[in-house]
Order: sequence, then C-alpha cells, then structure tokens
Amino acid sequence: MVETSGRGRAALIEGDVEFDARDATLLRTVDRTGSVARASSELGRSRARALDRIATLEGAFGTLVSRRRGGSGGGGSELTENGTALLNRYDRLSVALSAAARVPETVLHGDVAAVDGELAAVETEVGTVWGLHDGLRPETVVQVRIGADAITVHDGEADLESGSTSARNRLRGRLLEIDSGNVVRTVVVDVDGADFSALITDESIGRLSLRPGDDIVLAWKATATRLVQNTT
Repeated sequence: MVETSGRGRAALIEGDVEFDARDATLLRTVDRTGSVARASSELGRSRARALDRIATLEGAFGTLVSRRRGGSGGGGSELTENGTALLNRYDRLSVALSAAARVPETVLHGDVAAVDGELAAVETEVGTVWGLHDGLRPETVVQVRIGADAITVHDGEADLESGSTSARNRLRGRLLEIDSGNVVRTVVVDVDGADFSALITDESIGRLSLRPGDDIVLAWKATATRLVQNTT
C-alpha cells in the first residue's frame, strides 16, 4: 500500500484504487448508522453507488464491511477489524498532513506539445509530463508545478506500465536524501538532473527499505499537475 497526500487531501493507494476522505466518510457513516442504506441516505448518495464503491475498495484493501441479513434482530452493517484499521491509518496520515506547515513543489519548464481535452502534454527537461491546462495552445511556454504531496514513491523494480496505475506521469530516478521528519517525511529524487521532492510516510520508507542511492519510480496524476503559462 502506498500512502500519499494531495493538496489538502490524503489518500491510501493500492494498485489503481485510492481511499480518500470521501471513502473514509462513507465507512464512518456506515459504522455509525449500522446500515449502508441509511449511510447513503444521510450522505445524499445512492445505495447502489455506495455498494459499488465499497466493493471496489474491498477488491483492493480486503473486506471492510460486515453485513448481517435480516431476521429477528434485523439486518445491518458494521466495519470489520480490517476496515477499522484502514480508517485509523487514513486518520494518522490526515493528521500528519494537517501538521505540515508547507508542501514543497517541483518546478519544471517546457513547451506545450499537444492538447487532449483538459490535459496538455509538455516537453520538459525530464521528458513528457501531462497536466491540467486552462486554454493553453501548443508551443506555449509553461512552468510545470508538482506538489510533493501529489507524488507517490515506488520501488525501482515496480511495474508501472500502462494499466497498472491511474497515474499518467511516471519517471525513474535515484534517491538523493531523506529528511528527518516525523510520520511524514520528504525525500529528494534526482531525475535526469532535476530534483523532485515527494512526501512519504515513515512507515512506507521502512516497508520499501529506502536508502539514498536507491533507484525508485515516481508517479503522479496529470490532474495533480499545474501548468502555468510563462509571462516573461
């Protein structure tokens, strides 16, 4: 499991499934009301969509909700031990994110090479990077800004080819340093001469056995990448 955060949001990621604040609210409400139907009604969501979302989450994170069929005591739902543990893990990450005073950004420079709907491909010093644009045209000179909380860190042997993750941007680099922060730490990664900053939990650093000099993979979504037109 990868733990990351994105501008004001924390997320736990398993494969291409993200568990975020909306999912945490759904599970908490199911546990409090004792019913997926009541939780859906209270949150203004359809029961069918809530059930589909829980099924998607369980496919990635394991069984999260225990369901009881109706009878003399009535039916209902409650969180499993695994569901409670996932919520607690998410809460710890959220608290750590809230405590962070400032999130560093990586800034690249390049020219818009192509536009595809709301996304644009930019040719930068480290290769093609995709990001959200607001009316940009090809050949426009832009800054590419990537928050350290938007980047997920993977082992250098990770298979991040198309289909294995929803993150369109994927780069390989070498780990330069790990800061001495508490719970959430900042790592600096060299990618073809450009330094990238990424946030990662202390627990994930231990799980991945990260050390300076390691080859790693950075991945982040195009929708988490800001493209800013140069005005000079």
